[in-house]
Amino acid sequence: MHLGKSYRPYEFVVWTRRNIYGLLVVSLLPTLLYQVLGFKWLTLPLSVVTLLGTAATFVVGFKNVQTYARTVEAQRLWMSIVSASRFWGLIVRNFVGDAEQGARLVDRHMAWLTALRYQLRTYRVWESVESRSNAEYRKHYVIPERAESLEAALARHLPPGEIQSLALVDSKAVQLLATQGAALRELLGAGVITAAEYAECNSRLRELLDLQGQAERIKNFPYPRQYAVVNRLFVRFFCVVLPFGLTSQFDQLNQSVGGFMQGHMVWLAVPFSLIVSWIYTSLEQVGESTENPFEGGANDVPISQLSTVVERDVKQMHGRADLPALNEEKGIVL
Repeated sequence: MHLGKSYRPYEFVVWTRRNIYGLLVVSLLPTLLYQVLGFKWLTLPLSVVTLLGTAATFVVGFKNVQTYARTVEAQRLWMSIVSASRFWGLIVRNFVGDAEQGARLVDRHMAWLTALRYQLRTYRVWESVESRSNAEYRKHYVIPERAESLEAALARHLPPGEIQSLALVDSKAVQLLATQGAALRELLGAGVITAAEYAECNSRLRELLDLQGQAERIKNFPYPRQYAVVNRLFVRFFCVVLPFGLTSQFDQLNQSVGGFMQGHMVWLAVPFSLIVSWIYTSLEQVGESTENPFEGGANDVPISQLSTVVERDVKQMHGRADLPALNEEKGIVL
């Protein structure tokens, strides 16, 4: 997530420059055919182009609204995880009198957060984080889950035996919650917690499991591919036909201008086609980069930073000094 005031215009132009190169060719070719080769018939009525532009506008707008809604849902979901994690730290402190046992429950919860965020950062084929533009932009930030292995991250919270047992399971986060439940059962049997406290802790585990399922739904079910294809086709088709509608319109302006531009007004169709088309393709690219809020892109929900905040809060609640360092950067933080 970008924590600065705004993206700089230069950054945005560089990020979209590959589209600009293609659009320049698409805008220039019809003008060359019209003006240089004399294909005056190679035009389209402006009303047709307007209808196509209107359709493309609706499709692009719909996609951006839906992808932004996915990001907002992911933000709310992860803040629910933050709140549930803080409450877990609170009830462990209040229910478990044994400091060592309480520390194990806290550390295992931090391991669950770690396993969950690593799971959510796993690459999916429909995600755009590996596209050339986004991969190039990653030089401005670091994805923590790619900078360090899961095993190394878990080693800060779990003993080697538990880490080895996780290597054999598919969903490490689910397994950690199951282990947490077994540990609570042992505490109940040993008389460390009461039956009412055990029930409350189990309800918190159920809540965490539900929140994990919601996060997995956002991760594993992308924006519907049929809508994504329609969006791309409409935008591309509009960008191709736009200069064919503008060449004749600018050519008609030769009747009302003089000077060095007389007879050459048609060339203005190139920059104006480029600008209008770039607006549409940029909106499409922004929507695509916002579509998957856990992929590791610059606009992702900062789940790594939020996990660090939770760990600091809960450990301070328990009077511990082994606090992780916060990322103090003001740019892009994940």
